[in-house]
Amino acid sequence: MCEVGFGFPSKKVVELFKQLIDWYGKPTNIRTDNGTEFIAGAFKQFCTDNAINHIRIQKGKPMQNGYCERFNKTFREDVLDAYLFENLEQMRDIIASWIEDYNTEHPHSSLGDCSPLEFKEKRSA
Repeated sequence: MCEVGFGFPSKKVVELFKQLIDWYGKPTNIRTDNGTEFIAGAFKQFCTDNAINHIRIQKGKPMQNGYCERFNKTFREDVLDAYLFENLEQMRDIIASWIEDYNTEHPHSSLGDCSPLEFKEKRSA
């Protein structure tokens, strides 16, 4: 899932997390940076209400969330820095195409040079 918009207030982030929980189940922990959407009361209350341990990285220590930072770098270089978007719909289309390639065709060294789909299929076999 990749949500596109002009801003993400805490209540919107909570809605997205609820959707992810419906799809994948509830995590024990959520690790985030210290963005305003994650330190706001709505997100804190969501974590408390759902018995989810919210782990925030230390300020100025992005490598404490290294997997996300690595993904963010790839996404920024491949999509955000590569296009001048005319509108949100165009952005959604380009991102959807990129996600499809990233998950089905793009080899990941951390997954033994398999795409995430190939890796999942090997683990399921």
